[in-house]
Amino acid sequence: MSKKIYIEGMSCGHCVSHVKEALKEINGVGSVSVSLEGKFATVELTDEVSDNALKAAIEEAGYEVTKIE
Repeated sequence: MSKKIYIEGMSCGHCVSHVKEALKEINGVGSVSVSLEGKFATVELTDEVSDNALKAAIEEAGYEVTKIE
């Protein structure tokens, strides 16, 4: 299962790395790719992960989640 997370506030490669690391720390997240230009992250899940957990990790890293699909 994959989810697409739309994120505001990323402006550079460091931001991309910060978001990737925050998401990879969540149990159940297998792989993460982040598009700075598209302002979204795609996560491949290996287990059930709630949208709230994904949103909280990104917001703790200092960015805003606008939508999760």
